Amino acid sequence: MCQLFIEADASQWQSQTHSLRIDGVVTSIRIENHFWSTLTEIGQRDGMTVSQLITRLWHESMDADHDLGNFTSFLRVCCARYHALIAAGEISPDLSVPIADHPAKKILAREQARRNLRIN
Repeated sequence: MCQLFIEADASQWQSQTHSLRIDGVVTSIRIENHFWSTLTEIGQRDGMTVSQLITRLWHESMDADHDLGNFTSFLRVCCARYHALIAAGEISPDLSVPIADHPAKKILAREQARRNLRIN
C-alpha cells in the first residue's frame, strides 16, 4: 500500500515559496509543490492565476469571518477538499468545467447530510 506514496515523485513534497500581494501587502506563502500544482489547476478552471485565486480565497474567507491564523494550512485543506470532492463525484473531473459552475450550496448540504449519517 505505502509504495503508492513512498515511490511517488519526490518533488511533490518539496516546498516552494511564492510571493504575492494581497491588498497591496506583499506576503510569502511556502507550501509543497503538490499543493502549488493543485492551486494552479483550481485557478485555471475559473480563469485565474494562482495569485488571483489565493487573493480571492483570502477575501472570501475574511468576508465569511473565518479566523485564518494559519493561511497555508487553509490552502492545503482547500486542495485536499478539491481532490476529495472530485473523488466523491461532487466536482467534475473535467478541467474545462469551472468550479464556479458547480452548485456549492447543494454540495455543502449533501456533505452535511453525509456527516449527520455518520454521527447518528
